[in-house]
Amino acid sequence: MAQNPEPIAPSRSVQRALRVLETVARHGDGVRAERIAQETGLPEEQLARILPMLSREGYIARTADDGYVVGETLLLLGSGANHRRALKDKLQKTLRELRDTVGAAVYISHYVDGEFRITQYADGPSAPKVNEWVDFRYAAHASAAGKCLLSQLDHDARRDHLARHRTARFTSRTITDEKVLLSKLENQPPTVPVLDLQEYAVGTVCAAVPITAGKSVGSIALSLPVRHAHRLRQAADTLNRRATPLLLSLAI
Repeated sequence: MAQNPEPIAPSRSVQRALRVLETVARHGDGVRAERIAQETGLPEEQLARILPMLSREGYIARTADDGYVVGETLLLLGSGANHRRALKDKLQKTLRELRDTVGAAVYISHYVDGEFRITQYADGPSAPKVNEWVDFRYAAHASAAGKCLLSQLDHDARRDHLARHRTARFTSRTITDEKVLLSKLENQPPTVPVLDLQEYAVGTVCAAVPITAGKSVGSIALSLPVRHAHRLRQAADTLNRRATPLLLSLAI
């Protein structure tokens, strides 16, 4: 029986995608997949996943002779004057697609100036967002998105955060022991989604994966009503696989 491939951190997938984009950009008249493979050193099986994703997201476009050129999305994100608006629109479009794919509300969060902030989200009637009954800034230790952000900080930065925001108990499942929490954060693999099983709010489960670009610490998360908890693992795996386009947008 064939084994499932090892999960790959979105950051590694993005690094490969950026190498492909750099190669395509060097060839203004178009470049074929064979030449991309030669110049990037990427195996054909990896390109077979990267090229369709880049085409689907509009970063590259096919030519009449089966080559690839720079696409409209890359041109928009590369424009200094319109970059911020283009990035926000692109992220929101991707969030809506993710919401519909995983059947859950989805969120982008960042760690900015020592605080946990949700910067964009997509929800809907069949994918309700989390009820923010406690300000998320004070709940990083209890939420999947917050723990995902904290796991990407160094030890001193985590200790500083916890010194400013104590590990308050929100439910019976909230981790309030700082040593236990720090140990879990330290040992969190980047390829494994971070989970919140009713730690922030009774009746809600969440998952998050990192989308760090450069010095910007971020995460993409989803939430589900606890009655759909049986879907959490599969939804989290899908989120992990689909995080690459979001991280790529942030990295350009």
